[in-house]
Amino acid sequence: MSEKRPQNYANHVKWVPLFHYVAMPLLGINLVLALVGLLDGITVETLNRAGVAVGLMLALFFARVNALKAQDRVIRLEERMRMARLLPDDLKPRIEEVTTAQCVALRFADDDELPALVRRALDEKADQKTIKQAIENWRPDYQRV
Repeated sequence: MSEKRPQNYANHVKWVPLFHYVAMPLLGINLVLALVGLLDGITVETLNRAGVAVGLMLALFFARVNALKAQDRVIRLEERMRMARLLPDDLKPRIEEVTTAQCVALRFADDDELPALVRRALDEKADQKTIKQAIENWRPDYQRV
């Protein structure tokens, strides 16, 4: 599998084929069909189908969102520890100012360019996209959810 290919801004997003291309579309189609079924008439059966379809979509959505949120918290902790080790003394007191979103982006930065990117992120209030696009030497993350 080509999972170990070098990462960069263009290819760092992780797609899980069974989730993104099978489960999501199937449950999306199921939801649409259940809602269309309500147009034929509201019965206990059509309400049940629509309710189950909505519930399944919500479960799938929150399963993904919650996994990403948990990963973001771990990344924030890891990056704060890395910043405490690598940042110059004048930036260390500002580590708590780095947002979780900025930490998520900074995890891809090589140790050598981390201090400059942290300074830029804080001074310019840079978002994830801006930070990721500024990274020159990517540190790959093969453990993404």
